[in-house]
Amino acid sequence: MSNTSTVTAETAGSLKRNAVGVPGIVFFVVAAAAPLAATLGASPVAFASLGVGAPGAYIIAGIVLILFAVGYAAMSRFVTSTAGFAAYLESGFGRIAGFVGAALALLSYTCMLIALYGILGFFTSAIVADLTGLQLDWKIWSLIAWAGVAILGYLEINLSAKVLGVLMIGEVLILAIFDVVVIAQGGASGVNVDAFQPSNVFSSGLGVALLFAASCFVGFEATAIYGEEAKDPRRTVPRATYAAVTLIAVFYAISTWAISLAHGSDAVQAAAADDPGNFVFTVTTEYVGHWATVLMNVLLVTSSFAVLVAFHNTLARYSFALGRAGALPRSLGKSHHRWQSPHRASLAVTIVSITVLGSFMLAGADPFAELYAWLIGVGTLGIVVMQCATSFAVLVFFLRRNRAEPRLWSGVIAPVLGGLGLAGAAFLAVTNWDLLTGAKEGLPTLLPWLVVLAVVAGVLWATFSEIRSVTNAGLVHDAPEANGQVDQELNNQDITSE
Repeated sequence: MSNTSTVTAETAGSLKRNAVGVPGIVFFVVAAAAPLAATLGASPVAFASLGVGAPGAYIIAGIVLILFAVGYAAMSRFVTSTAGFAAYLESGFGRIAGFVGAALALLSYTCMLIALYGILGFFTSAIVADLTGLQLDWKIWSLIAWAGVAILGYLEINLSAKVLGVLMIGEVLILAIFDVVVIAQGGASGVNVDAFQPSNVFSSGLGVALLFAASCFVGFEATAIYGEEAKDPRRTVPRATYAAVTLIAVFYAISTWAISLAHGSDAVQAAAADDPGNFVFTVTTEYVGHWATVLMNVLLVTSSFAVLVAFHNTLARYSFALGRAGALPRSLGKSHHRWQSPHRASLAVTIVSITVLGSFMLAGADPFAELYAWLIGVGTLGIVVMQCATSFAVLVFFLRRNRAEPRLWSGVIAPVLGGLGLAGAAFLAVTNWDLLTGAKEGLPTLLPWLVVLAVVAGVLWATFSEIRSVTNAGLVHDAPEANGQVDQELNNQDITSE
């Protein structure tokens, strides 16, 4: 690349064009959903609460997210920005809402990122000790993961996509093998559809099961965040969104159904309540073999690493977009001269991560019961609130800004239904906070207020930026040259930015 091209890339602050297609984006989304870790962590609670009908809760959660995805995908044809949900909120409700979304995103993804460093260190320490006898503190494994994530986040997106693709295939494959073997053998008492019978699904415990099922879908915002780097984003983003959400929903439904068959309809609830830690491992060993359980333990570590890479990249691109718009230091909005990655924003995320993670380490926090449980709850709640608000932003966008082309299904009905469902999930998260995080008393019970504080901070941030005239173009139009940002289709339909 010539010096002229290098300067242009740095000045424009654009990310690598046509760098990732539908499969690559789907890898990021599914990796963020962490199918194996989510199945091992959430399914015992779902089954203990709802019993055999737990797989039905995953279907309901999937339907709600697909309804959300309908409007989200439709709006992605008009909004392409690394600012993700924040850009959608700005397009629907205006500038202040965009800053509120950005504040929520930074809080939520930072909490989830730090939480996952804790859980990776915790599991890796236990698994390595069990397999090899080597005893290393969880902090060492978390720091090794931090270094690996820092390197991948700095380099071009294709490398991260390839790494995530390999890791995702491994964890999906081991669960798929388990599913096939259980169904082929007929489970404990024959193949049945008890898990999907309405009487089993719509019963006491559904609310808690839905909450944990919904938490397993966190992360598909990546379909929009990587829009600027996508090949033909108007087609890639919608296709990746539908593919990712559908794949995740079907996969969870089948895997949890296989787990219920393996334990038996009458015994699965008691098994989940009695031994949640080995709830899945017990039947994996019984039906597939000890080797599968060992491999599943190893893949649990790689699954956690994949999520770290995905969330780090999400945070880096949010910071990049905000820097490019002037809402954060503009140096964060510069891309690498060679890889055209958001390298400065990625370094900033790396520094913030080690600062927060190091603080927990120095305080002697428990990596599972405190670091992971508390922060993953805040992150999940914040993202569900953003998803809910984005649903109604889609509604406003198409009603107020696109009157020439009414979209009854994708612009009105689906966003409203999806938004109501997500509002219900947020309500469940707050009212079942002790179940979600294990926090029953003291300061941890007040953590949901961080989401409220983030909203207030977003309003103040927008007001302060406006006074200083920091941001003129906003989050949506922060890079007019980016794919799909300002184009003839948009102009023809007279959609303008507030």
